Amino acid sequence: MEIPKFHETFIPILKVLKNGETLQAREMYQLVIDQFYSELTKEQLNQKTKSGDRLIINRIAWGKSYLKKGGFIEFPKRGIVKITEKGKNSIDSKLTLKQVESSDNFLNFYSEENSKKGQDVYEISNSSPQDLIEEGFKLIDSQVKEELLEKLKSIDPFYFERVILILLKRMGYGDFIETSKTGDGGIDGIINEDKLGLNKIYIQAKRYGENKVREKDIRNFIGAMSGDTQKGVFVTTSSFDLGAIKKANDAHHTIILIDGVKLVDLMHEYNIGVQVKNTYEVKELDNDFFESE
Repeated sequence: MEIPKFHETFIPILKVLKNGETLQAREMYQLVIDQFYSELTKEQLNQKTKSGDRLIINRIAWGKSYLKKGGFIEFPKRGIVKITEKGKNSIDSKLTLKQVESSDNFLNFYSEENSKKGQDVYEISNSSPQDLIEEGFKLIDSQVKEELLEKLKSIDPFYFERVILILLKRMGYGDFIETSKTGDGGIDGIINEDKLGLNKIYIQAKRYGENKVREKDIRNFIGAMSGDTQKGVFVTTSSFDLGAIKKANDAHHTIILIDGVKLVDLMHEYNIGVQVKNTYEVKELDNDFFESE
């Protein structure tokens, strides 16, 4: 028996979850191994990737990730997995990678990542090794950002406000001040635009799940800004409705809107809430070395 490809774990994962109960991800991994891959040798089960992860767990984890993007499973909480109705209806089918990638949920997920809808996201054919490496990094980054956004939606709202101030500080702005948590008038923090503190920027951070920021929220934010600044940053883990966007654009103040997608892009870029796990070296022939032949 060979170690399964990640897409070959789709049906085993769904069958383990078929009763509809929630499972810890690690528990689910082990159940998949016990029920479907118990014939693998000890050497196969302990085989590692170059990064040191167990290969079989890595494959199941990627299968889980694709099923989540395709809407076949969901993550009610961080580290918790549950099958969806779509997943239950797919258990008796031969669910292929092509079917998962072409599902509406999957395409919608990657359309938000500026992928071209209707095309395969991960085209293996006609790709050079360098193309595959770059595409692999994109997939890993996308997964990390998705997990990061889910984490931000679950943390304490007051800590979320501090995360935003830490991010802006890392981006090169000056020192920040956290406002009082009661009676702050809609202002969650004040950060200096420069390190000398010549100009101030007011911050509003809304940790929302699915609710969009509305025009009223932007209006209240503008109203809470005192006369010593004309600049503000409104950050949310969700998104802004059209009324909110129009209100920010029409305001006499300069209001920058940062939605969930943009937020995790910035946190990923400036290494806030993420860390470098592995560094890979890609080597090429050194022609200069052989010129003295």
